[in-house]
Amino acid sequence: MPTERFTFPGHDGGQLSARLDLPDGPHLATALFAHCFTCSKDIPAARRVAARLAGLGIAVLRFDFTGLGHSEGEFENTNFTTNVQDLVTACAELDKRNMTPSLLIGHSLGGAAVLKAAAEMDSIKAVATIGAPFDLEHVTHNFAHALPDIMRDGIAEVSLGGRSFRISNDFLEDVAKGELTPAIANLNAALLVLHGPRDATVSIDNASEIFLAAKHPKSFVTLDNADHLLSNAEDAEYAADVIATWAARYLDLRRPAPPIGTPEGVLRVSEADPNGYLQDIHSGPHHVLADEPAAYGGTNKGLTPYGFLSAGLGACTSMTIRMYARRKGWPLDHVSVDVTHDKVHGQDAGAETKAKIDRFVRTITLTGDLDETQRKRLLEIADRCPVHQTLERSNHIDTKLA
Repeated sequence: MPTERFTFPGHDGGQLSARLDLPDGPHLATALFAHCFTCSKDIPAARRVAARLAGLGIAVLRFDFTGLGHSEGEFENTNFTTNVQDLVTACAELDKRNMTPSLLIGHSLGGAAVLKAAAEMDSIKAVATIGAPFDLEHVTHNFAHALPDIMRDGIAEVSLGGRSFRISNDFLEDVAKGELTPAIANLNAALLVLHGPRDATVSIDNASEIFLAAKHPKSFVTLDNADHLLSNAEDAEYAADVIATWAARYLDLRRPAPPIGTPEGVLRVSEADPNGYLQDIHSGPHHVLADEPAAYGGTNKGLTPYGFLSAGLGACTSMTIRMYARRKGWPLDHVSVDVTHDKVHGQDAGAETKAKIDRFVRTITLTGDLDETQRKRLLEIADRCPVHQTLERSNHIDTKLA
């Protein structure tokens, strides 16, 4: 996944640190990601979502709000309103690059910010929130013990997530007068609300309020046992998959079809987990996972490589049979193909070699009012499946370094 790092001016002119994750292939759309309160653009959940969307052809810009991460400015001088303004300036930066965003994603307070900012971005077609608060004052629960000091002195230092931040009374006043209902009700975009029912930081009641305030099209997905920060890799991956699948329904992600006779394009396999064997496989707009069983050090989240090979043979066989029966007008109601694969001695499989070879066994089930002649003919047609013929003849693989 190519990445471009740069800075752009925020609401007060200070430089904001940004990361633009780009698709390996065609750029079909752009998303803007807003991180959670006092977090940064580089939290695991943001990285995972960006990687998934980039695989779909969606570029993702994530940046540190003013005074956070690697961005300039003083956090104590910021509030919810300045976060919204930073999002608007980020949208303007993307406009300059001819990458106008059509998707907004916000985590926690960033989710509330994208709901508010969407009204100032005419290009937005879809908005997704993760663990977002409906009541903006909810964020003050994180430092409730310091509220008297802040109101008395105008500013106070608080500890959040093991780090020190200075919170001003201006921040308290800003979230106190913040109202999301009008922004949500007038949201001119599809809405996806993701929230964990066991979120101890922002209760799921907030998600219900957001969902009820919105008009259709809207969707609500619970994140089961996920915590507020999606610190579990599986939870972040699930949220990313849901957003990627949902967004494709509202964004124009169609790719031009290649001319007949030209290669299908590049199928890209990339590591999803360098500590295991999980792989992301992207081909055009399609995404699947490959893995190994737990017994072999994998996490069993996808087909094994030989499983994909068997799937190709089975799918091609079924399609070839259907194509022939349809052309003949035969009463074939349904086709299923069971495929097994193993390594056997060549002579045991009828080959001349004594060395071990790969053996695929297909069991084809044909349902319908077919006579024996038709069934026999369809069995013969199965051997004309292009993948079958590819596997049976000699092949050559060229390998080179990128």
